[in-house]
Amino acid sequence: MGRAFGRWLLWLVLAGLALQLYFLAGIALMAVLDPHSTAFQRSEAWRVATASVRGETEWRWRQRWVDGEQISPHLWRAVVASEDAGFFEHGGVDWEAIEKAWQKNERRQEQAERRAARNPNGTAREPKVVGGSTITQQLAKNLLLSGERNLLRKGQELVLSLMLELVLDKRRILEIYLNSVEWGEGVFGAEAAAQRYFNKPAARLNAHEAARLAVMLPSPRFFETRQGSAYLARRTGTIVARMGDVKLP
Repeated sequence: MGRAFGRWLLWLVLAGLALQLYFLAGIALMAVLDPHSTAFQRSEAWRVATASVRGETEWRWRQRWVDGEQISPHLWRAVVASEDAGFFEHGGVDWEAIEKAWQKNERRQEQAERRAARNPNGTAREPKVVGGSTITQQLAKNLLLSGERNLLRKGQELVLSLMLELVLDKRRILEIYLNSVEWGEGVFGAEAAAQRYFNKPAARLNAHEAARLAVMLPSPRFFETRQGSAYLARRTGTIVARMGDVKLP
């Protein structure tokens, strides 16, 4: 029994190591080859395709890889200013941001429990979960992982983030992110987003347009149908003001 368990444990460890080597090899290839799709994109393509077959929605898919030089520097700065101001300083994981997000989520959970206790017969509303993910972590998750939320997946995300930072430079990480991130239903990458919302190539985005796209990123499908949102306009102005502080490598 003990030997069988030991062999099983050994095979499990070897399988885990093999998986990490597979991920590392895939990331190393990204240093010279452009990843034209991600795990998240493939999952979304399947979802949109099956929904269109059922007649629930029309098939719509916009995605086109462009080199970093074909993306406006305004968008590079806007995304960093909005999503991860410390991107060029941290090593892939912002531990302080994760700790702050954890504390905020705990406070919101406690507040939700107090509300539920005061109104036991009311409809319980789940508290909004705040993330502390960096751009590198978001890229790691979208590139290679599923959309599940659990500690094992989060741990793998952290490992992949460190691999990305080890193998690729910051500019390459951001270039891949800008070409793969979601900007609406079936809209992926800076070029597709610029054409969808402003009818122009990503290279020609001005500061205001770039900031507006950056502000959409946490909830792209939500803001896609709320382009006149007061919050979107207000937050766009804030990001434009911050963009001057972002120095690109």
